[in-house]
Amino acid sequence: MTSPSLAPSDRPLALVAGASRGLGLLVARELGARGHRLVICARDAAELGRAEAMLGGLGYEVSTQVCDVADEAAVHALVDGVEDRLGPIEVAVVVAGVIQVGPLESLTRAHFEQAIDIMLWGPINVGLAVTARMRPRGRGRIGVVSSVGGLISVPHLLPYSTAKFGAVGFASGLRAELAGSGVKVTTITPGLMRTGSHLRAQFVGRQGAEFGWFSLGASLPLVSMDAEVAAARIVEGVLAGRAYVVLTPLAKIGMRLNGLAPGLTAGIMGTMSRLLPAPPRDGETGTVEGYEAEAMLKPGSRRVLGGLTTLGRRAAAAWNERPRP
Repeated sequence: MTSPSLAPSDRPLALVAGASRGLGLLVARELGARGHRLVICARDAAELGRAEAMLGGLGYEVSTQVCDVADEAAVHALVDGVEDRLGPIEVAVVVAGVIQVGPLESLTRAHFEQAIDIMLWGPINVGLAVTARMRPRGRGRIGVVSSVGGLISVPHLLPYSTAKFGAVGFASGLRAELAGSGVKVTTITPGLMRTGSHLRAQFVGRQGAEFGWFSLGASLPLVSMDAEVAAARIVEGVLAGRAYVVLTPLAKIGMRLNGLAPGLTAGIMGTMSRLLPAPPRDGETGTVEGYEAEAMLKPGSRRVLGGLTTLGRRAAAAWNERPRP
């Protein structure tokens, strides 16, 4: 917790992009618990307001800013404005993301553009903006939340994996470029975590069936990781300046297996693809959020799935993963 001997202006300032809900909100909370003043940004003002109330209720000093990380000018204006008003950003963590689930036949170029804008251009925009300030000062910490999907391309998550691969390359390359500057960049590659994000993910193809498998993976304890534990490890790694933070047992196993036997890994992913829901005959079906996809299931299937995904639902309620109005 924050030391009472430190005046508010003496506490380090942390920027968390994509902190209105889910993992980003938990990362902000963890930084607040470690004594940081907080600036959180996201695209949705209402969600940001709820996040601000939650963090403020815990006694943390928090400012909010509506900002789309895909917008380079907006990100630079945000960083400049924060530094002018509140002081130097000592820590920046980029968590903003979108998850699109479904077969290639039901995806469009727009899905890839959205994923790349948020999860590749987002880290680039934030990373370059804060680097321009941190490097002359000779200190700073930057964390980029990628995914095991940025190390192994996962079937029915192709736009997501495409963007996350780029984010891994950017973060690890930025760290090398900043070697010796005092600024450390951490690449974070978790697997599935219980944040409740499956209810806000986007689904195409056989939307109900796609929601079924993905929600199980994002909720079951043996497959997914407790998000509060994940956030603590992420913040610890970023503040320590580690090169990589690899979370969840499956992510660690997958990374090692892919490094030792990439052909075997490709075969496993191919088998997984064949086991996942087949695309509908008419191809593209449109995009719906998790709450909508769940409603497409038959009542009996919905009840069974609801029981199996209880932990994921609790996480969604706790971490602001509400349906859009």
